[in-house]
Amino acid sequence: MASQKNKWLILIAFFCVYVFWGGTYLGMKFALDSFPPFIMAGIRHTTAGIILSTIAFIKKESFPTKKEILNAAFVGALLLLGGNGLVAYAEMRVPSSIASLIIASVPLWISGLNWIGGDKKKPSNLEFIGLFLGFSGILVLAFQGSNTSMNIDIIGIALLLIASFSWSIGSLYSKRSEMPKSSFYNVSFQMLVGGSLLLIFSTLLSEYKLFNPSNITTQSLYAMFYLIVFGSIIAYSAYIWLFKNVNPTLASTNAFVNPVVALILGWSLASEVLSPQAIIASILIISAVVILTLSKRNK
Repeated sequence: MASQKNKWLILIAFFCVYVFWGGTYLGMKFALDSFPPFIMAGIRHTTAGIILSTIAFIKKESFPTKKEILNAAFVGALLLLGGNGLVAYAEMRVPSSIASLIIASVPLWISGLNWIGGDKKKPSNLEFIGLFLGFSGILVLAFQGSNTSMNIDIIGIALLLIASFSWSIGSLYSKRSEMPKSSFYNVSFQMLVGGSLLLIFSTLLSEYKLFNPSNITTQSLYAMFYLIVFGSIIAYSAYIWLFKNVNPTLASTNAFVNPVVALILGWSLASEVLSPQAIIASILIISAVVILTLSKRNK
């Protein structure tokens, strides 16, 4: 019975990571109409951290040790500042299609890093095929439009590669390290540290000069609510939980699926064009996830 319950929890967690995080692309697009990128990300994660830590306090959950807090803080810095923050900044210099291609390399990074310094197990042939199909799907997705012919900023590309590597290291570190036993405290400390660093970074970049609270639209406020509740609290918590309970490569397949979900939501809610290439890419990516799932069926 416990095993069956765990399977349902894994399915629910994947749904949250795939669908809710996929929705954050559109959510950020709407939120950025009123908020500069680092301020938006900082407010989003800091607010989520405060909410989660409050819940943990009310539930009287076990407060983490100093070591657990430091580990959670380190993961938060790698994932939220090094990962999300650098992506937000890089997308001011690089087309989002190219950004999605580079960020989709996260499962490749994680698979390789896990092989070298994780469980030391070489990816199976089936896993290699799944990774190849997933990356091919993102490749088709990235080069579907004429906008990719524009000049690509080398600094932006470098920042995206650093962001992918930072996210991969942080994800694997969270799996191998002694983290807070309370899920609420675990994610809240990651959010509070990562969000605070994002706000500090926004100050260093003088983003406050571009921010006028009186110009915040209702649509941006709704988008921020979605990003905080569904993106940061629910989906991020599900992602961290998955890394503790399933194979790291499988847990990171959201990097393949999220752009597809974003395309579908953009087409249905924001009147964005869904091209034939996007449909082909979606088929490749879904096939990749199925293959990666089958490659882990014994576990």
